[in-house]
Amino acid sequence: MRLGVLDVGSNTVHLLVVDAHPGACPLPAHSHKAELRLAQLLDDDGAIGPQGVDRLVSVVQESLQAAEDKGVEDLLTFATSAVREARNADDVLARVRTETGVELQVLTGEEEARLTFLAARRWFGWSAGKLLVLDIGGGSLEIAYGIDEEPDAAASLPLGAGRLTAGWLPGDPPAPDDVRALRRHVRTEVARTVGEFSRFGPPDRVVATSKTFKQLARIAGAARSAEGLYVQRELKRESLEGWVPRLAGMTEAERAELPGVSEGRAGQLLAGALVAEAAMDLFGVERLEICPWALREGVILRHLDHMESM
Repeated sequence: MRLGVLDVGSNTVHLLVVDAHPGACPLPAHSHKAELRLAQLLDDDGAIGPQGVDRLVSVVQESLQAAEDKGVEDLLTFATSAVREARNADDVLARVRTETGVELQVLTGEEEARLTFLAARRWFGWSAGKLLVLDIGGGSLEIAYGIDEEPDAAASLPLGAGRLTAGWLPGDPPAPDDVRALRRHVRTEVARTVGEFSRFGPPDRVVATSKTFKQLARIAGAARSAEGLYVQRELKRESLEGWVPRLAGMTEAERAELPGVSEGRAGQLLAGALVAEAAMDLFGVERLEICPWALREGVILRHLDHMESM
């Protein structure tokens, strides 16, 4: 069957269409995305403004048309931290439902972490042993750890690259004092969580998902996306630590010229790098592997599992 998953994230609204059935690997058939940066469109009261809601409704309608054009039988829809934490979330969800017919499921941060962990587990398999999974989104950082398909520990921290950029790094390039303040904030938040995971012992494998980690790995020398999903890509802490001060001294336009960095994500890359560096350092990670699958694939896999059990 052809499934679609519509992900209303903090940076983008992304429709992923796959051909899938229970017991098989989902095969991507189509991708349609639009950058909204909802995490950066919150007003001073924490609400998504009228223009942001209008644009969201429009993009959801476009995605529905794309799903219909591609013959999607079943469309799974969800929203993450930007909608979840908006002060007017209920109004936003109601407007989307009224004007598009789409009932967005709002995932909790822990659900995001658990579904992303499921995707990573299925990608790497049982031989990977105990997995530590890191995912930096636009609004939050998800961390999950475990040996099974359900993690033993999962957490979500308000350390998304878009959120932090909007709240802490107004300059272009940012002021050194602002960078230091953000670095301290990120490390304090991550450090509070380490104990929850360290009691389970060291992981056998550390993996990361999300565009932020993929871009950081690319500028540190990992293979281009054009070389395919199955090429192993990794990020070493030593390389990342060398890049952080370089990124801090660049303008957004200069970052956009780096290999693998999109213009829309260039402004967030420094904040994402500070989060990645803090997580790798405080969790004692020298290198991690990039996982091509993430939250959207986790949602699809969970749905297929439920179909199989019916």
